Amino acid sequence: MAKINIKIEGIPFEVDAGLTILEAAKQCGFEIPSLCAYNHGECSKGSCRVCLVEATGARGLVASCVYPVADGMEITISSPKATAARRSSVELLLSNHNKNCQQCDKNGKCELLHVAKVTGARDDMYQGEQTPTTLDRLTPSIVRDTSKCILCGRCVERCKNAHGLGILGFEKRGFNTIVAPAENRSFATSPCILCGQCVSVCPTGALMEVSEIDKVDAAMKAGKYVVVQTAPAVRAALGEEFGMPIGSLVTGKMVAALKRLGFKKVFDTNFAADLTIMEEATELLSRIQNGGKLPMITSCSPGWVNYAEYNYGEFLPHLSSCKSPHEMFGAILKSYYCEKNGIDPKDMFVVSIMPCTAKKYEKERPELSVNGLADVDAVLTTRELGKLIKRSGINFVKLPDAEFDNDVVGDYTGAGVIFGTTGGVMEAALRTAAYKLTGEEIDRSALQEVRGLQGIKEASYNLGGKEIKVAVAHGMKNAKVLLDQIASGTSEYHFIEIMGCPGGCVAGGGQPYVQPCFLPNEDADILDTFKAKRAAALYQEDESKLLRCSHKNPQIAKLYEEYLGEPNSHKAHELLHTHYTAKEKFSK
Repeated sequence: MAKINIKIEGIPFEVDAGLTILEAAKQCGFEIPSLCAYNHGECSKGSCRVCLVEATGARGLVASCVYPVADGMEITISSPKATAARRSSVELLLSNHNKNCQQCDKNGKCELLHVAKVTGARDDMYQGEQTPTTLDRLTPSIVRDTSKCILCGRCVERCKNAHGLGILGFEKRGFNTIVAPAENRSFATSPCILCGQCVSVCPTGALMEVSEIDKVDAAMKAGKYVVVQTAPAVRAALGEEFGMPIGSLVTGKMVAALKRLGFKKVFDTNFAADLTIMEEATELLSRIQNGGKLPMITSCSPGWVNYAEYNYGEFLPHLSSCKSPHEMFGAILKSYYCEKNGIDPKDMFVVSIMPCTAKKYEKERPELSVNGLADVDAVLTTRELGKLIKRSGINFVKLPDAEFDNDVVGDYTGAGVIFGTTGGVMEAALRTAAYKLTGEEIDRSALQEVRGLQGIKEASYNLGGKEIKVAVAHGMKNAKVLLDQIASGTSEYHFIEIMGCPGGCVAGGGQPYVQPCFLPNEDADILDTFKAKRAAALYQEDESKLLRCSHKNPQIAKLYEEYLGEPNSHKAHELLHTHYTAKEKFSK
């Protein structure tokens, strides 16, 4: 790449041509205050005016996030004119902002407050009428509060980039402009898949998950038998809530914290991931051998299921009928486990700790219940668990490791762990499907093609003399490519894994925020590498397990022997399988 010479604060530097001033400054070790482009690469560029600087050749101050460097350019960040302008820009944002910071869920991770501190912004410098507020609390997953929105557009761009959707956009004009679904509808009356990717990039508290901490508190106070299960991706990210490096594996500390919080039992959703594989692999082989609907597509990700119901209703028969793992576990806990332990299922309250906001909606689906009891009663995100631990005065970093409960249920294999990353469900399923077809364990090194963060991965395996073609996609923008192949009749795949969030559950909408301004000790490329680091933690735990294939889990074998009979049995279908329904298509 061509190089050019510039000066920043009078110091000469050689930088890549084509960079913006903001990017070049970062490359040279300068931090220009900003709320947009450099942090996430997704925004309505230049809109907030927080990153204003002086540059030779420019007429007045320029927004460094959009203004390109030029050979010989001299850039001044700290001049009185530039610093005053940046401060005024932030003060103007604050003037139209609901400053109930003490009650805001984003307190401590608010980027607006961060730049206000950096720029020295003064409170109430500009006073007057504020934009009318929309408060949308109609879904079980996401709250939208326009009184805290700064119109940066990150959420708008993330929805487009991750999913090819345009659920959010700029509505109204001038002073009344807000970010909203079309016609300022609720998320509940728009085709939003509730994945929470917009929440992940919002710099303020304008978009947040619906908190269910009070619901868990109430269940404990009422004397319910409150049990908790944790998704695999949570252990690869929870440590970040306590200042630990991204990708820290904190399984033991997480379990210890949950036990100190007072849960009766602490289970690992990985047990149910193993159960899901037994059901799903059997379903796949049945379809292949008996002429069933192919390709079969995984159904673990509720964001993906929502997308399919809204946009590809005619393809719903392609989806596996398996419930997602945490819903399966809830059904088993309220049936098999309760019977074994003499507990009335009505007294049991199942809490799922998930990396996902869509799971909050999923648990509300009426088809995910047995005998009138919901499989899962409450879903907390990884972030909410972090809040619970902090509220309880637990020093997370100094906790000794503890073990999951595994009486009757709860033990798991390495196959269950890798469910948390893109390609993990596929790999786990192939480990068991290969054994069922050949009676031999597959060489796991042969499954590397389904790993990694490429948008679409594909592979072909000879299993028992039959060629099985598979594909993996994450993010609906990539999923659409595979779905359109099915629509055109050109798909050659037998099995497709689809995850709603780019990177899979490790980058779910309920995971800790990855904001460079709050992560001074992380690598400069953290936005590009955090998914891989979290995924590596899951593969690390997989490698550490003695048993790494779902069909080798002894508790799963006993569950079938004593209760379910066999995979895909009538009893298994009653408890572990569900159905999907095409949803109304909304006009934009």
